[in-house]
Amino acid sequence: MKNRTRVIVILATCVVVAALFPDVAAAHGVSARDADFVQSITGVAIGPFLYLGAKHMVTGYDHLLFLVGVIFFLYRLKDVLLYVSLFTLGHSLTLMGGVLGNVPANAHLIDAVIGLSVAYKAFENMGGFERIGFHPDTRAAVMVFGLFHGFGLATKLQELALPQNGLVANIISFNVGVELGQFLALTAILIALTYWRTRIGFLAHAFATNTALMMGGFMLMGYQLTGYFVE
Repeated sequence: MKNRTRVIVILATCVVVAALFPDVAAAHGVSARDADFVQSITGVAIGPFLYLGAKHMVTGYDHLLFLVGVIFFLYRLKDVLLYVSLFTLGHSLTLMGGVLGNVPANAHLIDAVIGLSVAYKAFENMGGFERIGFHPDTRAAVMVFGLFHGFGLATKLQELALPQNGLVANIISFNVGVELGQFLALTAILIALTYWRTRIGFLAHAFATNTALMMGGFMLMGYQLTGYFVE
């Protein structure tokens, strides 16, 4: 009961933070300092873009929340690698294609789908789809949502006046940095989950945890839809 209360308190705190600090709720926006730096580059800058990509993923908690949901009940390393690879393939395709192809999209709508992806995976972890007799292909869902997560990253970069000189190399470097950041974050998450799974209370509190995860996803989606209709 105490742990469930703690989950509710944490979730309520997230709602308050989102309301008071909307820039935080945007999850993976580019800071003004980073934006100025990126727009000042006139050629190939592999190191800086690697760093920015890694930083973007590590601080992009909407991406991380989705990945937590994806690996929450994955106990075998090969399954973790399979699902993470599908996600990586998806977001790499749209990150690269969105920026280099200059494919337009409304950032609020894309980010709303990203919030939905968090809620979707948490609902699946709670056995929600089984209860309504629906059996989605989890691998396909992770791949499709990966496409939206990558497009979300692309919309943030498209908002910047990126120099065309060295653009391809820089975007590739940024994408590699994203993967490095994802690896570091996932390693920490997997270590924490593995330890938690050895505790007696893991299964007892898994439902409450995924409920909080689902509500957090809906909160992110609602924030982005509000931004879409208000602007």
